[in-house]
Amino acid sequence: MSGTVADKEGPLPGATVLVEGTSNGTVTDLDGRFSISVDSDGVLKVSYLGYATQSVAVNGRTNIDIKLEEDLQQLSEVVVVGYGVVQRKESVTGSVASIQGDAIRDVPAGNVSESLQGRLPGVEFAKTSSKPGATRQIRIRGTRSLTASNDPLIVLDGITFSGSLADISPNDIKSVDVLKDASATAIYGSRGANGVILITTERGQRGQQARLSYNSFTGVQTPFSEFPMMDGPDLIALREAAGQFTNGADESNDTDTNWQDLFYEPGIITNHDIGISGGSQTGKYNFGIAYYKEEAVIPSQEYERISLRGSLDQQIGDYFSIGFTTNNNYSVSDGFNLGLYGVLSSSPLASPYNEDGSLKRVVSLAADDQWVYTKESVNNIGDGWIDRNNSFGTYNSLYSELSIPGIEGLKYRVNLGLNLNMTRDGEYTGSGVFSATEDNLSQASVANTINTRWLVENLLSYDRNFGEKHNLNLVALYSAEETEYNRSSVVARDIPADYLQFYNLGQANGEISINPDAQDYQRYGLMSWMGRAIYSYDSRYLFTATIRSDGSSRLADGKKWNTYPAVSLGWNITEENFMQGINSLNLLKIRAGYGETSNQAIAPYATLGSLSTRPYNFGNDIYRTGYYVTQLPNDDLGWEYSTTWNIGLDFGLLQNRLTGTVEYYKTNTKDILLAVSLPSTSGVNSYTANIGETQNKGVELSLNAIILDNQDGFTWEVGANLYANRNELVSLSSGQDRDEGNGWFVGHPINVIYDYEKIGLWQQEDPYREILEPGDNVVGSIKVKYTGEYNADGTPVRAISPDDRQILDTNPDFLGGFNTRLAYKDFDLTAVGAFQSGGIIISTLYGSTGYLNLLSGRRGNVDVDYWTPENTDADYPNPAGIRSGDNPKYGTTLGYFDASYLKIRTISLGYNFNQNLLERIGISRFRIYATVQNPFVLFSPYNRESGMDPEPNSFGDENAATTGTYQSRLLTIGTNTPATRNYLLGINLTF
Repeated sequence: MSGTVADKEGPLPGATVLVEGTSNGTVTDLDGRFSISVDSDGVLKVSYLGYATQSVAVNGRTNIDIKLEEDLQQLSEVVVVGYGVVQRKESVTGSVASIQGDAIRDVPAGNVSESLQGRLPGVEFAKTSSKPGATRQIRIRGTRSLTASNDPLIVLDGITFSGSLADISPNDIKSVDVLKDASATAIYGSRGANGVILITTERGQRGQQARLSYNSFTGVQTPFSEFPMMDGPDLIALREAAGQFTNGADESNDTDTNWQDLFYEPGIITNHDIGISGGSQTGKYNFGIAYYKEEAVIPSQEYERISLRGSLDQQIGDYFSIGFTTNNNYSVSDGFNLGLYGVLSSSPLASPYNEDGSLKRVVSLAADDQWVYTKESVNNIGDGWIDRNNSFGTYNSLYSELSIPGIEGLKYRVNLGLNLNMTRDGEYTGSGVFSATEDNLSQASVANTINTRWLVENLLSYDRNFGEKHNLNLVALYSAEETEYNRSSVVARDIPADYLQFYNLGQANGEISINPDAQDYQRYGLMSWMGRAIYSYDSRYLFTATIRSDGSSRLADGKKWNTYPAVSLGWNITEENFMQGINSLNLLKIRAGYGETSNQAIAPYATLGSLSTRPYNFGNDIYRTGYYVTQLPNDDLGWEYSTTWNIGLDFGLLQNRLTGTVEYYKTNTKDILLAVSLPSTSGVNSYTANIGETQNKGVELSLNAIILDNQDGFTWEVGANLYANRNELVSLSSGQDRDEGNGWFVGHPINVIYDYEKIGLWQQEDPYREILEPGDNVVGSIKVKYTGEYNADGTPVRAISPDDRQILDTNPDFLGGFNTRLAYKDFDLTAVGAFQSGGIIISTLYGSTGYLNLLSGRRGNVDVDYWTPENTDADYPNPAGIRSGDNPKYGTTLGYFDASYLKIRTISLGYNFNQNLLERIGISRFRIYATVQNPFVLFSPYNRESGMDPEPNSFGDENAATTGTYQSRLLTIGTNTPATRNYLLGINLTF
């Protein structure tokens, strides 16, 4: 017979179904389904932690739908651990962090990564861009690899997902489970080397009438704060102090223009999601469509996405089932190459308007001419400028599953994944647009990419209960996958008409170029075997073992295959007889795990080396293309290996009203995939090899509490998590202890800054000033730390030099988040926050790379408290002090700030309309809410200095005037789109 186990909300995966008086039993699958052999007069005993156990008489039936009622005890969380297996939390032996869909939607967002920040211990969602629709950089338990990918694997409904989290509608998510240690991730092999994010979506319910839902929110976003630029009087005073520049032709001391106020405009956020779900006695379905649009606060910049999703599951007979999931989205991004440098660097002493009130095209400043950036000037460009990315992705999976007749609990399943992603990046800048030179040539470019991927997985599983104490789950896997990627790009100059933009580059009057470095083709595959066994005895003693073997086409012959094991153990102490009288302790579990993983995320043809081209001209009509070696081949290139130890403690107190987890882990990564630089005399830049070693270790703590449980109508829940990670570069190639060009130093973290350390400003009375910083105009200039030796009389032996540069750790001491929900009858108030302690945030606005803190008065300048003879206790140097080029000497040190902050990310107030009243008119749920996002920041040194959001908004090589100072992996605050504060109104409606 077959059937389903559910509660009032839907299916219950992982419920135990046992034939009373026998050892014959099974466990429900992800959809709450089960199949079991039983006599017609038998009795089924159905149990699930947190629910009252039921005994159900078969009475000759072949299909039974069982609904369990909640017990008084808090419901235990069900955790997805991969490849169709779900476990109750107290049965999990690996390190898994989970969050349910309802909790995710506490933070209304078009991108689920925004909703997850600060919610999962050990998982960092770092902001890398403030543009609309931007995703966050995800790091699970730190950074392991130096040049290979550190991104986690995303698995959507059991199939590896080649899109990003931005491609998944938050309204469709049922749960997110993050596998963090090697004993948990080993089942996904090399793809899961950096952790695995398992996303389970809603799939409807058997026997459910059609249910229609509508979820929507809309609102306005405004800048979190303006960039802290000097006003007119402050710039006048700076120029007098610096003594370098006087007013340009379009500048006047009587003018005080706020360029940001002229440029920003309110942005509108809109989200609509319509879904329909239901099912018959043998099948279920869920389909939906969503629309999301986010307008930035700068003109012409926006992100728009349409999503179409669906799932269908159908039982055919007693033993066979099929189904599919499809997730499709089309997005358009506009204006993403429009930054803020031109706005921020404009002088407040210049007016953008002519005497008749019309806009100027260019203003002449002290030493530069500047195109006028206002929302009016940008919106008036029309066809003269476009920057558009069109992206289409379709991610599909199909499955069929056969329950083997005669062998209870044995199933064969085949999964097929088919993904396609296409993008087009088109840009056009007309003559004179954004340029002080009116007749510069127009330029256009277009790049097209297409990425296809197929995956086939064959799964054989066996899941049985033996008696009432033994549970065994076995999974065997064979899989194969292949990815093909192609990119082509072309650039043209002197487009004859603006309306052509980038759509017909063949009409260009000027040069049409195809840069070989901008073209790409890749094809690579992976083949895998895997076996996993999960055993529990009496819910007390838990054991999981995994072995997996991967073969990668990216690696050298003889090195393509790698096999690695993982094992974890758990002990539920509270299930022991000697613990039965301790009613206040509901869960106490110790678990430990060890596992190995590997990484092959390098360029597919790194083993073969590479050639580059160079054009040659032999006379007026003879042209040839030459080839030269840029990377040597390496026929010994193999896997990058990681081994992880994990120890955890799970506990639950006071009828599980207080639950938590404490974990410690240590990961060693060796044979790191690294490009080894070669001397210039070799004629070759580098080759890729397995060289180097890193280590990550850390602790994690999470707590959840129910303070009030419907006491006089009040319910109050709180949750918090805190985690700390320490990573270290253990070794590099050839025994070297540093690679300054890449910013790598043995014995230090991977992400560091190599620069001078500012310790103050030189004052008149400071000793050794003439020795350490000889020359004129030193007083009031930046004073950096001296690390050299001293003479016998205590004087320094030398002046400050590059040898005094320090290795500065950018990593925080710890991070975390918190959430709380207070409900009274039909009202609920929710707040979600995140925090970070320590570390360094790089602000290129204040440092010399941004050219916005020149302290010379040449252009607009960040508003800082600078040194003058009357203001000697200032934090910023004397504008008339020593300089290095256009900037103050050691000016980069001005951009390093303590990265600590506590940030309230969301506050929501909602009201649920009376259920009894709604049912009379055919509505099962009606909720309205108001939300404010990013309302305020506390305990942030950077926020106190600038008033700005202390989270980064750029990678190290972007959104600054000069981009070669910092490694791209370092995150910075640059001249990107401003961070915003959002005000939303939303509705949740279900029929």
